[in-house]
Amino acid sequence: MRGRPDLLVLSGSTRGGSYNGRLAAFTARELALRDADVRLLSLADYPLPLYDGDLEGTRGVPEPALKLAELMLASDGVFIASPEYNQSVTPLLKNTIDWLSRIRDDRYRGLWTDRVFALGAASPGHFAGIRSLMHLRQILENSLGARVLTQQVAVPYADKAFDERGNLTNEKAAGQLERVVASLIAEAGRFT
Repeated sequence: MRGRPDLLVLSGSTRGGSYNGRLAAFTARELALRDADVRLLSLADYPLPLYDGDLEGTRGVPEPALKLAELMLASDGVFIASPEYNQSVTPLLKNTIDWLSRIRDDRYRGLWTDRVFALGAASPGHFAGIRSLMHLRQILENSLGARVLTQQVAVPYADKAFDERGNLTNEKAAGQLERVVASLIAEAGRFT
């Protein structure tokens, strides 16, 4: 009998009141209700300098990136709520991925390939962050070889999509999220 999947949930934004922070928190609750072990984390707790090859050459990969990699290695799946900045991923999220991709120690082998990733976005606009999801998927799949679920959630008009308790009230997005959560648990369960 397989154990409960260990899942990480994070947002590509650390802004107070972030719609993607709300999406990440709601997703973490939904995953926990479905009997997954969930860790909701904030990238603010893993501060990283802007990626610089010279810095990497003299100091190596920063300790916060290694700590984040340890959490990823202990997980079976990762849900990323990705805000959209100028039709792409946030600098915070891209920089985090860039540093994580630079870890060459064999202890971190499989960081991208030995777990499943699920994606979501929330935006106050009509396109719901979908363009950031396209870029994030390309980075994860094409550059890093990650397995990314086909299902994703995109929450339009996010400024009106959550109630005062943080619940997702947009019915279409809630349906998308339900499918993402079910798929993430099923696929992550293969790694337990």
